Amino acid sequence: MKFSAAQISQLVGGQIEGDPEASIQSVSRIEEGKPGSISFLSNPVYTHYIYTTEASIVIVNKSFVAEHPVKSTLIRVESAEVAFAKLLALYNQIKDNKSGISKQCFIAGTASLGSNLYIGEYAYIGENVRIGNNCKIHPQVYIGDNTTIGDNTVLYPGVKIYSDNIIGSNCIFHAGTVIGSDGFRFAVGAEGNNKIPQIGNVVVEDDVEMGANCTIDRATLGSTIIRKGVKFDNQIHVAHNCEVGEHTYIAAGTGIAGSCKIGKNCLISGNCSIAPHLTIADNTSMGGATGVSRSLTKPGLSYLGSPAMEVSKFRRSIVYFRNFEEIVARITKLEKNKV
Repeated sequence: MKFSAAQISQLVGGQIEGDPEASIQSVSRIEEGKPGSISFLSNPVYTHYIYTTEASIVIVNKSFVAEHPVKSTLIRVESAEVAFAKLLALYNQIKDNKSGISKQCFIAGTASLGSNLYIGEYAYIGENVRIGNNCKIHPQVYIGDNTTIGDNTVLYPGVKIYSDNIIGSNCIFHAGTVIGSDGFRFAVGAEGNNKIPQIGNVVVEDDVEMGANCTIDRATLGSTIIRKGVKFDNQIHVAHNCEVGEHTYIAAGTGIAGSCKIGKNCLISGNCSIAPHLTIADNTSMGGATGVSRSLTKPGLSYLGSPAMEVSKFRRSIVYFRNFEEIVARITKLEKNKV
């Protein structure tokens, strides 16, 4: 599909500087812009590309001041990055605008389906499943018995949702993600290790996105809860009976052990680990590979290291870590001299 600068400016609430009839049919990075494409400039590091790009339209911040002639038609907005994100979402919506129910999927007779659905080949929808309107169920998705899925939710290929779970509206689960697998819990005794049945479920609220190959374990009793607006990168593991607070962001490779409560608006970087039964306060930030072995109860603090330390303390301590051998040698020498 083609869009003109005038149409795009209406979509993003921008002001045109150049040809309002300039048209595009693809998107590009500013350094790789071609005629018929649209790009954006937000990071000042890339400013020099705006004078050489061949992109037909470039979205820029209102504050941008051109120091040389610009060939592209500009659309000025408050935030070029936010405006471009809106366009990319529209582009994805158009590109992924599949509909219809494949004859090669299985749908149980007791399932309840909303309107305007896409259900791809070899998808399985179990007994008493309820699926809302405008959902997209891609090929090879499994949805277990008694599961509820809200409106406008997208399940990409190979997503597996076990039985009895609740998924909200406007959610996106990328390929390979598993919702409701058993929690890792065993009773250890004289008779050996006995698996404790996991009879709870997982509740995922609205507007949650999970990357590829995430795993969210069902609760032993009750629910593992992912609150609204949470965003997961790829390969996140959340164990049984955890709760992740609203609008928390977690990067790839992080593991959260059982019965943890993560607060709202937290930023957790990649490869972090959180021990069981801990509480993480609202607005907590963790740098990459932070290891948390105790509850972090003061809101708004940042942590690094393993075990986790407040950033200011960690930065002071790392000076000593780096010179540890020298410090030990000096202490040893002093002790010998005392003798």
